[in-house]
Amino acid sequence: MKRWLVTGGAGFLGSHLSDALLRRGDSVVVIDDFSTGNRKNLEHLGESKSLKIIEHDVFFPIDLDVDGIFNLASPASPIQYQKSPVKTIKTNVLGAINMLELATSKKIKILQSSTSEVYGDPSISPQVESYWGNVNPVGIRSCYDEGKRVVETLFFDYHRQYGLEIKIARIFNTYGPKMDVNDGRVVSNFLAQAINGQPLTIYGDGLQTRSFCYVDDLIAGLIALMDSPESITGPINIGNPNEFTMLDLAQKVLQVTNSKSKIEFRALPSDDPKQRKPDIALARNLLGWEPKVELTEGLERMLSDFRSRV
Repeated sequence: MKRWLVTGGAGFLGSHLSDALLRRGDSVVVIDDFSTGNRKNLEHLGESKSLKIIEHDVFFPIDLDVDGIFNLASPASPIQYQKSPVKTIKTNVLGAINMLELATSKKIKILQSSTSEVYGDPSISPQVESYWGNVNPVGIRSCYDEGKRVVETLFFDYHRQYGLEIKIARIFNTYGPKMDVNDGRVVSNFLAQAINGQPLTIYGDGLQTRSFCYVDDLIAGLIALMDSPESITGPINIGNPNEFTMLDLAQKVLQVTNSKSKIEFRALPSDDPKQRKPDIALARNLLGWEPKVELTEGLERMLSDFRSRV
């Protein structure tokens, strides 16, 4: 049995990861400042002796005895991270430094949840890990995009300078139960709008693409990366390579929900990427991982959860 630290463990991904680690018999220490995480995401675990929850901001150092760290602390949706861009940068950069220092002092491995946003508005498709990206360093999204890019730099510098065992996962669009209904990302937006009979809001012409990975598949990929040999550092893309336009997604949501909602077009936000499609050859070859849940099935699973909360 291992004891894992999960930062941001009350968030969408963090709570699913904590669930999965506990199910396999490990114990989990969650730290979260609950600025975007939700205590309700962990309520179903009750008084589990294998789970400890600490309210803590990763801006500040913390000393814990654990066997490894999953560093997921960061707001993840554009609405959340653009609300307080300075806090977003601090959470990513200072939080990563504090977790790297903890990992170095305890001589334990650490996984960073990076993002497909490091590729910016890509000029190649699918995006491979060797692609350096096309990011606007002064745009409204750069607090998140560049924050994650700096964190990847920090991880590799700690690896080279101190011999720290690191893992970096570049996470593509993920969806599933426990997403915040007001999250602001496209799957949660469309589902909430369809359930309420509101117009589905598409920004731009609807031809921009995304690749949607169901949360259970994503979590399996993170755990496979953490469990991989020390020589596998990443970055490794973790996402679903099936690509959909926003219009495709809207039609699937209308079909799954049996909604009569119309589609409403609005102006495309600044620096919004036109395409997202991961190349997952490394994940397949090095981790033996690939996603299993198709989009329609995943939306149906998510729908029942959303209906109970919208």
